[in-house]
Amino acid sequence: MSSLNYFDTVATQWDELRTQFFSDNVRGKALDAANVARGKLAADIGAGSGFITQGLIARGVNVIAVDQSAEMLNIMRAKFADAKSVDYRVGDADALPIAEETCDYVFANMYLHHTETPPRAILEMTRILKRGGVLVITDADEHDFEFLRVEHHDRWMGFKRADLREWFANAGLREIEVRDAEEKCNSTATSGNVSAEVNIFLARGVK
Repeated sequence: MSSLNYFDTVATQWDELRTQFFSDNVRGKALDAANVARGKLAADIGAGSGFITQGLIARGVNVIAVDQSAEMLNIMRAKFADAKSVDYRVGDADALPIAEETCDYVFANMYLHHTETPPRAILEMTRILKRGGVLVITDADEHDFEFLRVEHHDRWMGFKRADLREWFANAGLREIEVRDAEEKCNSTATSGNVSAEVNIFLARGVK
């Protein structure tokens, strides 16, 4: 099963599954790191069922929600049916369906480890940022829990923070900060014999 097929399959259960993996605090810390302001435009890349978008709507930020799974975006449309500030677009990491220098903020939560080439994905996210715009990525530190790769169809088993700093710099970002989000990602194998607890990092850079 591909990553796309996996997320299409779990779309209707994703909100419940997500609460088992990490807390709402991750969202608040990501939005605070970007210092989001009402009326600005943010892109939520790998939006899933709208974890980051929900917080952006609450803060009065306009959103372009991008996901490779049309099923996930359908869940979002139903959930946020009353919100007129969200634009839903199907797309993937290598060719985001957003024009250059469009967004004030770009967020990617637990998305980078599903991309084929993380440095290229970061370049694409930087491309759509306005000058002075902020990119915030929250994801898992490097780990050795093989069941996460197999069961969740992850392409990468987390990341070294030094690599994030290098990729941000190579994308032309400045004021780079890669730090511990002081949150954990938790999961248990379907067999129930193995559990994972992985640190979540927060990476921030300004274009």
